[in-house]
Amino acid sequence: MITNGRVKELRRLLGLGRTLSDSARMAEMSEKTARKYRDDEGLLSQQTSDRRYRTRNDPFADVWNKVQQRLELEPRLKAKTLFEWLQQTHEAQFPDSTRRTFERRVSQWRSLHGPGKTIFFDQQHHPGRLAASDFTVCNELGVKIAGQRFDHTFFHCVLTYSNVESVSLCFSESFESLSAGIQKSFWEFGGVPQRHRSDSLAAAVRNHTSRRELTERYAALMSYYNCDAERTNARCANENGDVESSNGHLKDRIDQALLLRGSRTFETREAYVAFVEELIKRANDNRRKKFLEDLAHLNRLPDQRLDTDDIIKGIRVSRSSTINVRTNTYSVPSRLIGQLVDLRIGAEQILSLIHI
Repeated sequence: MITNGRVKELRRLLGLGRTLSDSARMAEMSEKTARKYRDDEGLLSQQTSDRRYRTRNDPFADVWNKVQQRLELEPRLKAKTLFEWLQQTHEAQFPDSTRRTFERRVSQWRSLHGPGKTIFFDQQHHPGRLAASDFTVCNELGVKIAGQRFDHTFFHCVLTYSNVESVSLCFSESFESLSAGIQKSFWEFGGVPQRHRSDSLAAAVRNHTSRRELTERYAALMSYYNCDAERTNARCANENGDVESSNGHLKDRIDQALLLRGSRTFETREAYVAFVEELIKRANDNRRKKFLEDLAHLNRLPDQRLDTDDIIKGIRVSRSSTINVRTNTYSVPSRLIGQLVDLRIGAEQILSLIHI
């Protein structure tokens, strides 16, 4: 193969007074080729040009108008779908070997005539500035507790600069679970980021109003920690991409550790949580250097955690020994029938007290 380097070597040898034959042999090219580059002052790379002509007939020339009409009516159609359609409607005319050619044609059409695409800008992360959180359902992990299927969710919070993360086990996307997860994360981080970002959780955002305001309880929680709240737009998961991506890595990490463990069954829920927390700790240890930069810019924690349990007073126990709380029915001891009870609603339990 002739390269610029060989052409330069040929000319160097000729400049030393060697014969054309000897110079060609030492530059590893034929004498005819050597004569060509001796008489032409340019280099090989300066003589080549982009090929702008077809080396064979376009196999889709006769059907391209039909394909284009399909794309104009429905731009979401994939090249693979359209190619399979052509194979069905034009039997034996388009073998699989022409598929890549067709995909290039469709790609060229989209570049020239297709709809615009969503633009993504790379995010610049700064130490201590942002924590992103989300709930991630982990039922597909197939974990069992004492032989019983354990459906569960993790609240997952990530410092976007260092990727140090915190998880909390929960069973619903309630405000109590959100509050418990955020506070656990901040205290494990050892400080408060300037901003906290979540998606449009009903526990945090009034989604059915035109202004999409924060709920009073979530706003109060953020105010207590002196942390600015951010929320993403509906159906725009990429806006919270840091934690969305981390969710997948978290579940994959747990799944791989379970495979290595050889069993997905744990004696107690506490044993499973300790197993996951150990995985998180090992991952965070590898992020120590950047986390120290995060830590230097985190705001101070308050003196104590905020009690965000909801208090509901004066609920009467029915004759069936039940109470109705947030559209759910719960049983209570029968001795409380007819009595008024006060409730403290936490992330996982509801405590009842006699109303005074």
